[in-house]
Amino acid sequence: MSTTRLHVDWTACDGRGLCAELLPELLVEDDWGYPVARTGEAEPAVPRQLQASARRAVDRCPALALRLVQR
Repeated sequence: MSTTRLHVDWTACDGRGLCAELLPELLVEDDWGYPVARTGEAEPAVPRQLQASARRAVDRCPALALRLVQR
């Protein structure tokens, strides 16, 4: 069974912090505004109840640096 995970493309991310604002249950900002998973994972798992919020964060990322992946 696969799990939906949130992937950050670090080559595209410019640290605007919008994703952390839209998905505070999974992400926080580091000192420079880049997203960091609350769990410390590189690709945090997205619980079913947060999938709509995660999709919204992916869709609104101005740098197109987020995507949902199945692992």
